[in-house]
Amino acid sequence: MQKCKTAMKTMGPPKVEVPSPKDFLKKHSKEKTLPPKKRFDRNEPKKPPVPLRTDHPVMGLQSEKNFINTNAADVIMGVAKKPKPIYVDKRTGDKHDLETSGLVPKYINKKDYGVTPEYICKRNEEVKKAQEEYDNYIQENLRKAAMKRLSDEEREAVLQGLKKNWEEVHKEFQSLSVFIDSIPKKIRKQKLEEEMKQLEHDISIIEKHKIIYIANK
Repeated sequence: MQKCKTAMKTMGPPKVEVPSPKDFLKKHSKEKTLPPKKRFDRNEPKKPPVPLRTDHPVMGLQSEKNFINTNAADVIMGVAKKPKPIYVDKRTGDKHDLETSGLVPKYINKKDYGVTPEYICKRNEEVKKAQEEYDNYIQENLRKAAMKRLSDEEREAVLQGLKKNWEEVHKEFQSLSVFIDSIPKKIRKQKLEEEMKQLEHDISIIEKHKIIYIANK
């Protein structure tokens, strides 16, 4: 069977065993067999005898229990059954269960309502711990790389210097001729535009970030 497994994928086994001629269907082979015969025993217990035709049931038995007083006492001493809360949503009187309708404020009365779940607190602690480890890792790398932090005065001086350079380049750009009719003029114009664009990019970065580190060479 293992050998012919690939050949059986679509059309079944390549060869089917033919039944032997000796295994033919024999007479009475499919009939149900009767249980084995039991020996009759006269001493086996018998069923109770059938009552005689002349036997009569016992009549006239009465109970001394006062069912009226008993029922009245059960009602007086029992706990009153509370009516099931319902609500009617149509004027025709259609009744529905109030508990499962969502109209009863059940969840706001719970003890843990409005309390942050435990798994969220645990997750927040893990995130906080990971952030602290990352900050420590960054500080350690900065310390190893000997990164220097620019002071506010140095940052302001660099920013003013960039703005001054931009004004000079812009002034030089405005002094160009209106008609650019030669290749050197086009190259100079492109160079001034690239310098202005780079200066604007640097100025925006310094203005955006208050803390700046520089590498000591």
